[in-house]
Amino acid sequence: MATQKLYAGAKLREIRTRLGLTQKEFAQKLGVSLPYLNQMENNNRPVSTTVVLALAQEFGLDVTELSTGDSERLVSDMREAMADPVLADTTAPLADLRLTASNAPALARAFLELHRAYRQTHERLASLDEALGRQDVQMQPSPWDEVRDFFHYCDNYIDAVDRAAENFAKRAKSEGGIRRGAINALNSKGVSVEIADVDQLRHFDPNSRTLFISGRATTETQTFQMLLQVALLLSGKLLEATLDFARFQTDAARAIAKIGLANYFAGAAMMPYEIFLMAARETRHDLEILANRFGASIEQVAHRLSTLQRPRAKGIPFFFVRVDQAGTITKRHSATRLQFARFGGACPLWNVHRAFETPGRFLRQLAETPDGVRYFSLARDVSKTGGHYGAPVRRYAIALGCEIRHADALVYADHMDMSMPEAFSPIGISCRICERADCHQRSVPPLERQLTINENERGILPYEVG
Repeated sequence: MATQKLYAGAKLREIRTRLGLTQKEFAQKLGVSLPYLNQMENNNRPVSTTVVLALAQEFGLDVTELSTGDSERLVSDMREAMADPVLADTTAPLADLRLTASNAPALARAFLELHRAYRQTHERLASLDEALGRQDVQMQPSPWDEVRDFFHYCDNYIDAVDRAAENFAKRAKSEGGIRRGAINALNSKGVSVEIADVDQLRHFDPNSRTLFISGRATTETQTFQMLLQVALLLSGKLLEATLDFARFQTDAARAIAKIGLANYFAGAAMMPYEIFLMAARETRHDLEILANRFGASIEQVAHRLSTLQRPRAKGIPFFFVRVDQAGTITKRHSATRLQFARFGGACPLWNVHRAFETPGRFLRQLAETPDGVRYFSLARDVSKTGGHYGAPVRRYAIALGCEIRHADALVYADHMDMSMPEAFSPIGISCRICERADCHQRSVPPLERQLTINENERGILPYEVG
C-alpha cells in the first residue's frame, strides 16, 4: 500500500507564525532551504520526514497536529454544502475541495458561513408564521449551530478550561473528593447547597445565595450540576476570556457557549485529564469501570473520552454522537476522519439506531465509510427519567468509535474478526453525498451521480445510480 503524502502548508504557516519566525529563520531551524519551505507552505510539495522530525526535536511539536487539523472537517462540511439542491448543477471535485481546505481555509469557512446564512434564511421564509409581519429577521446563523461549530473546530478540547478543571480536582482530592470539594468551593463564595425535592436539576438563587439541586437526580448528575455552578461562580473570568476569543455573532450564542464551557469544566473536573487518560488506557476504555471509578454516567464518560486531545498527551481519537429516537443528532464530535452530517440525521445503517431496540446492552459494529476507512463503533441507549411517576422519560442512543487501527486498545473489540472485508457494514454520512450506488436504505439520490429511470423495472430503489 502506498504511503499517503502529507500536505500541511496551512499548518506549517500557522506554526511558524505562532513561533514568531520569518520563513528564512524557520527554514534554518528545520534544516531545509528557503525555496523548499516556501513550496511546502504552499502545498506544492509534501512535508518531508526530515521536517517532521525537526519539528518534533527542535520545537517539541506533537507532529500529529500536522494531520489532525481542520482540513478533513472543512472538506466534509463543504461536500455537504455542495450537495444542497440549490447547488445541484455545480460540481466540485473532491480534489478541489481538499486543495481549498488546505490552501485557503479562510475561504472555505467563508463559503460555509454563506451557505449557513442561506439555509437559515430559507428555513425562515419557509415558515410564514415566523417570517410574515416581522421586521427583525436577520441573516444570522442559528446560535446553536454557531456554538456547535465552535467546539467542533476546537477539536472539542478547550485547553485553558480543561487545565483549570484539572487543578480544581487536585485541590478537591485533599478535601474528601470532588463532590465535597465542589460544596466547599461554593461555601467559600457564600453559597449554601441544598438537595431538594424539585423538578429542576439546578436552581441558583442569587439573592439568598442558595444552590438547589434536585434530590431526584442521580448522584453523578447532582455532582455535575454543582461543578457547573462552581465554574460559573469561580471561573467566570476564564470563561469570559474564552468567549471573547471565540467572537460569537450574537448574545444568544455567547450565552449558550458559556453554559457549554461550564459543562465542559464540570466534566473535566469529574474526570481530570491525566488521571482519566491513564485509567482509560489501563481499563482498555471500559465505560462501566470508568463510570464507577469516577462517579460519572456512561454518557459522561463516553463524551469525556472524545475530548482527550491535549497536545503531546492525546488519547485515542474517538468520534462521539448522541441521537434521539427520530434519528436527529443532538450531540456530535469527531476527532477522526469520520465527520457527521451538519443537517439531518445519521446513516440508518449505523448501529446507533439499533441501540433503542436493545436497552441496557452495548452493540458492537465494524463499519466502513465510502472513502474506504474502517471503524469500530460501540452503541448503547441511555434513558433519563424525570424522577417521579408520570414524568417524561428522555431516551437517546450514544455511539463511541475509532478507526480500526486503534480497536485493539478497546476491550469491546475483543474476539471480533477484523480480517474479513464482509464483516464491515457499509455506512455513509449523508445520502446526498454518499457515493454508494446499491444502498437499500438510501432516502434520496446522490447529487453527484447520474440517474437512470426505467418505467418497466423496479428494484430496491425506483432508479439506478450510474
